[in-house]
Amino acid sequence: MRITTTLAAAASIAVLSTSAFAGGMSEEVMEAPVVMEEAAPAPAGSSTATIIVLGVLAAALLYAASEN
Repeated sequence: MRITTTLAAAASIAVLSTSAFAGGMSEEVMEAPVVMEEAAPAPAGSSTATIIVLGVLAAALLYAASEN
């Protein structure tokens, strides 16, 4: 029981001590500032696709109505 407690304590110390070395002693690296550029406006969508979808929907409704 005493060996198990000692091993558990040693393992926990080994795991917890690794976070103490996370930083390091190297000099800080400064990143370049981010420059935001104005983006061109997105092109307007084509209304042709909307007309085609509405046409197909109208044709489907007319076909369904004529079946009766």
